[in-house]
Amino acid sequence: MAKINLRPWREELRAEKQKQFVVLILGAVIIAAGLAFLWKSDMDNRIAYQQSRNAYIETATKALDKQIKEIENLKRQRDELLARMQVIQDLQGKRPVIVRVFDELVRTLPDGLFYLDLKKAGNRLDIVGMAESNSRISNLMRHFDESDWFSNPNLTNVAAADSARAGYSQFNLSVQQRTPEPEGEDEQ
Repeated sequence: MAKINLRPWREELRAEKQKQFVVLILGAVIIAAGLAFLWKSDMDNRIAYQQSRNAYIETATKALDKQIKEIENLKRQRDELLARMQVIQDLQGKRPVIVRVFDELVRTLPDGLFYLDLKKAGNRLDIVGMAESNSRISNLMRHFDESDWFSNPNLTNVAAADSARAGYSQFNLSVQQRTPEPEGEDEQ
């Protein structure tokens, strides 16, 4: 006898394939949801990591800004100290010059002449003095011309003195101060 299958095998096969399809779709959706969750978690972790790095950089930048300000303050203080040291060194260096100028003023002073007032403005020295005669004033001017420390004497005024100093003439003289070359150096 021949076997005849009267069961609706096509519909069962279709129903079976439909179940498989639904299972595959659900599996794909679950896998996709899992992958989406993992991707989102990874992105959240990366964002959090980047934010922590940014926060670290901001705090480090603030610390560096403070250090830069401190360095600028230290540089400013150093410059001020160097300026003070330079002033002190200049004063120390000029101390012997002042002594030499006064010494040279005494050496150039002829007999019968004395100074009443000395004023220094820059490299110019203004002198007010009294002399017994005009020849003594011209002798003083010659001494200034011959001096290593003074040059260009300029007599601006000669007048007879008041009655208390009869016989004397008051004079106003200006002379330029110069610093002589140190001895022993060869000119090239």
